[in-house]
Amino acid sequence: MSDWGPVFVAVVLFVLLTPGLLFQVPGRSRCIEFGNFQTSGAAILIHSLLYFGLICIFLLAVRIHLYVG
Repeated sequence: MSDWGPVFVAVVLFVLLTPGLLFQVPGRSRCIEFGNFQTSGAAILIHSLLYFGLICIFLLAVRIHLYVG
């Protein structure tokens, strides 16, 4: 049986934290912008740090596991 938990968590966080898709921190004109489909270098840096922090929490601290088959 293979553990699909890390793959599932990584894909979900990647989709949710894509800069400009749902939200963007920092935005171009405001601190947080929602659904603007634009990005900047600062937003990519902030979202990648958020992604790294959340994936560490979910995979190392919470230890999410999903076994299929």
